[in-house]
Amino acid sequence: MSGFDPDSFFTLHADLPREGPGETADVAWAAEVAQLESGARVLDAACGPGGDIGALLRAAATGHVTALDSHAPFIAAAATRFGHHGRVSLQVGDMAAVTGPYDLIWCAGAVYFLGINAALSTWRKALADGGVIAFSEPCFFVDDPSEDARAFWDGYAAQSAGGIAVQIAAAGYDLVATRKLSDVAWESYYRPMEARIAALRHGASRELASVLDEGAAEISRWRQHRAETGYLLCVVRPK
Repeated sequence: MSGFDPDSFFTLHADLPREGPGETADVAWAAEVAQLESGARVLDAACGPGGDIGALLRAAATGHVTALDSHAPFIAAAATRFGHHGRVSLQVGDMAAVTGPYDLIWCAGAVYFLGINAALSTWRKALADGGVIAFSEPCFFVDDPSEDARAFWDGYAAQSAGGIAVQIAAAGYDLVATRKLSDVAWESYYRPMEARIAALRHGASRELASVLDEGAAEISRWRQHRAETGYLLCVVRPK
């Protein structure tokens, strides 16, 4: 993102319920595939404002969720909903430095900050015996995606489902199952963002207006090219 202004970016994102696409059905599906036990120890890596914490608590009905993000205001936002919950721990920290042990590491739309190989290799030591990782990764769903679909990921080298599977295997993991994130998952992220953009338009500074324009363009581009690209949710287990 050229001319990136972090203050304006976080002004846009500060009040959003999610920091990326997702829906409760994604968590429920991953828990079922992983045969997650009721008392599971779960890490929500790069949790943002806590959009998935409630679903993770339901998936591990007597377990514990540790929600981690490097951006302190996101943890503060999560604390307004879950700060006094007895089965939730909220931490400001680096998802590349987690210890565990965890029965499930959940990472919605943030593995690309580390890369698949680095993330899976780093998190292996934080998994309990039999533990799994569930993460969503940018993916092309067609053989020849358009230039606009490629540009949607702003320079990130998104791949096909087959390419993602190759990286998972190279990191020493078995791919248990995959699920394409639905339009509902994306709109759960984008519709609140659209409302936030509209609310911030009046009186916006030049820097903020630029961020709002980029946010609106991102939403429009995904809606135009959602058949070509999106997130692939993967559940993986060490070999």
